[in-house]
Amino acid sequence: MNHEVDLKNNILRTDLAVELIEKAPTKQIDDIKITNITLNEKEAEQINKKPGNYTTIEFEDVTDHTNNEKLKTVFADELKKLLKLENIKETDMCLIIGLGNEKSTPDSLGPLTVSKTLVTNYLYLYNSLEEGFRRVCAISPGVMGETGIETSDLLKSIVNTIKPNFVITIDALAASSVERVNKTIQMTDSGINPGSGVGNKRKEISKETLGIPTIAIGIPTVVDAASIVSDTIKYLYEHFGYQTANINNPATKLTANVNYLKLSKKFKINQEEKQKILGMVGTLSEEETKALIYEILNPIGYNLMVTPKEEDFVIEKLSEVISKGLNIALHKNINQTK
Repeated sequence: MNHEVDLKNNILRTDLAVELIEKAPTKQIDDIKITNITLNEKEAEQINKKPGNYTTIEFEDVTDHTNNEKLKTVFADELKKLLKLENIKETDMCLIIGLGNEKSTPDSLGPLTVSKTLVTNYLYLYNSLEEGFRRVCAISPGVMGETGIETSDLLKSIVNTIKPNFVITIDALAASSVERVNKTIQMTDSGINPGSGVGNKRKEISKETLGIPTIAIGIPTVVDAASIVSDTIKYLYEHFGYQTANINNPATKLTANVNYLKLSKKFKINQEEKQKILGMVGTLSEEETKALIYEILNPIGYNLMVTPKEEDFVIEKLSEVISKGLNIALHKNINQTK
């Protein structure tokens, strides 16, 4: 086993497998970090996930053009690898499913991506599909609150009718860390439970339910209040650590706001200093602090799900990355038709 399960994180409200794993092998492409995890039955059960392959891509600001272009390429390459693991052939037909509610900005990633993805099956039906392009269908089935139909049941009917060879779902996820919101892509061959990250669990969409390989792609667009407060306490400690380390540095007095998180050196304070700042709370570990905040907020209904104020702009950029990456990964000749 080349990674370690972190059982302390079982209370976390997250869709990301990487947040529940203590250590995992990573690789770096410029400033993009890629983590590949394979969970067996025992490991998956420990963190309440399904067995399978999980690829996580962590990146910087997607609204930056250079970052956007690099991310698109990395995402397409990693998706191709996952398709290969599932023995998907270049001629296999794909059904892309945009999960989520297009009327709710942080939940609109799926429908937005579908609207920008190259759909080709109508060309095949008219014998006009060129070589190097696979058959692709796409649909945004809406949410149960609108349709009154379980999305999984609806998709079973569609799959049984049009008979694709494999399915790719796109959905907005929830993270347990502010740092991952809008900055992480997860793809997995284990399927998905729509709404599970926000406590609104629906029937799963997977190879077991649909009968064909099912790849789930998602980006966290929300985080809960307990995670925000816990992260703030962690940043508070790091801020005091930075201030203490630089108290006699004249350069810091010229700059009021320093993003110490982007500095290569980490600024830590000891347990005694933490206790001086926050008293009894300062004696708790990071995991214990998060558990305490969760215990306080959850029963009173204040563990709210939060999204950044610029989400309407960022979600457009994220959907562009996913749709363009899908086009490159699914169609061999797509680069010739940009």
